[in-house]
Amino acid sequence: MNPWARRLGLVLRAIGAVCMLALVAVFMPRAWIDWCHQRLGLGPFPVAPVAEYLARSESFLYAALGAALWALGGAADRMGRAIRAVGLGMVVAGPIFLLIDFRSGLPWWWMAGEGPWITVMGLVILFLSAKARRGR
Repeated sequence: MNPWARRLGLVLRAIGAVCMLALVAVFMPRAWIDWCHQRLGLGPFPVAPVAEYLARSESFLYAALGAALWALGGAADRMGRAIRAVGLGMVVAGPIFLLIDFRSGLPWWWMAGEGPWITVMGLVILFLSAKARRGR
């Protein structure tokens, strides 16, 4: 594996590891979700089936994405096309998440920490993927 593919694999695995931490929220008691929600300054967590469903299902999807990124990181020298698709998807998803966050009325620090970072990580993946492809 060339050095750029190795770096790409490390980045993918680091992002994947962080995303997999969301698995905790899938199984945590509802009271813990409410506690976290309040500590973040978002008020009481809504008592509605759809709110809990969305919180847990999005957490699971983040964790599943993390597992996929982890797996791609182990094959960074062979999975270039899939990795580029993930990077491009993240570049596109970042502004969409930012818009969703803004329209949802989330605080500035949430908006700054989600959408822009997704875009930046997508750009890093695309950059490293291009370097790994060229083998330099």
